[in-house]
Amino acid sequence: MTKFVLALSLVAASVFSPAWAQTADAERGARLAYTCLGCHGIPNYKNAYPNYRVPKLRGQHPEYLLIALQAYRSGERSHATMHANASSWSEQDLVDMTAFLAGPVVAAAATPKPVGKAPDAAATCVACHGTDGVGITPQYPTLAGQHADYLERALTDYKKGGRKNAIMAGFAAQLSAQDIKALAAYYSAQRPGLATSLRPTPKK
Repeated sequence: MTKFVLALSLVAASVFSPAWAQTADAERGARLAYTCLGCHGIPNYKNAYPNYRVPKLRGQHPEYLLIALQAYRSGERSHATMHANASSWSEQDLVDMTAFLAGPVVAAAATPKPVGKAPDAAATCVACHGTDGVGITPQYPTLAGQHADYLERALTDYKKGGRKNAIMAGFAAQLSAQDIKALAAYYSAQRPGLATSLRPTPKK
């Protein structure tokens, strides 16, 4: 299963939008992202219904954030508010905003030292997300330090079809509710990890 997921993931990575090859302007992105910061710039801010904390974005791969926004825009990910927001921006707007929201990317340690014992279900996850939860390529999300309840929600959505990524759906379909909870707890505990996006500092 691990080899199967890795092979499909490498194929998927090769067909993502080339928009990130453009020059990203994080300063411009900071001016555009004020709407995003209404949720993602507030520590522990919760989605209203269903109730879970919105994801931490600071430290995430900006390329992955762009892919995620494209998925919300296309309907591959089901979330009315995110769809409306992603649909209102141009591709270059999204590139610039994700560059700002991500900030400095969390880097994998030369010799990873995972926090705690990885659950058995993580044996497949490491192919794309690394042993310490840091995505192995810019197209794969870093999970380290992410809110556990958000990770649970994401995996549940993949399992139930709220997110329509074939690779993740195939993996999540095999997970029990207990597996999902264990994976979420494990990856949320990893350090260094993601953080809440910072609001831009006003110019004096």
